[in-house]
Amino acid sequence: MSSTVTNTANFIQGEVKARIDKWIANYPADQKKSATMPALRIVQECHHGYLTTDLMDQIAEYLEITPMEVYEVATFYGNYEHEPVGEIKLCVCNSISCMLRGRDEILAAIEKKIGIKPGEMTEDGRFSVKMVECLGACGGAPMMQVGKVYHENLTPENITDLLEEWSK
Repeated sequence: MSSTVTNTANFIQGEVKARIDKWIANYPADQKKSATMPALRIVQECHHGYLTTDLMDQIAEYLEITPMEVYEVATFYGNYEHEPVGEIKLCVCNSISCMLRGRDEILAAIEKKIGIKPGEMTEDGRFSVKMVECLGACGGAPMMQVGKVYHENLTPENITDLLEEWSK
């Protein structure tokens, strides 16, 4: 993950701007709108893992589209956050496969180890838990995604080991 930018005034500059521009270059000049999803991801990564209305407005201005066009994308897809999240966001799969193969036991182990449930964040801001729709790894159920990494075939024991490792 790139460095986090804290000042949101004129956020789209420097590294953030350069990263968005690489995506814009993939599309015809009159189709900057096509870079909306990557722009949202980049800005979210560089702003503590979540988006604000001001940041989405800046994306709209930069891509030369309406703020509503950005809001529609940012609120439709579950991978965009609109509230602060933990440094380590545990995205636990909510599919039927994961449910049938022990998702509830995984959630119980997470709560026992770090004291939070889905939708919550630890007091120190280290962890948050989010229930997400199918992550497409049903053969490895139950599973979760942390960052860009899938953790499959979870058990209460191996989830506890992962949480201990990440707590260091």
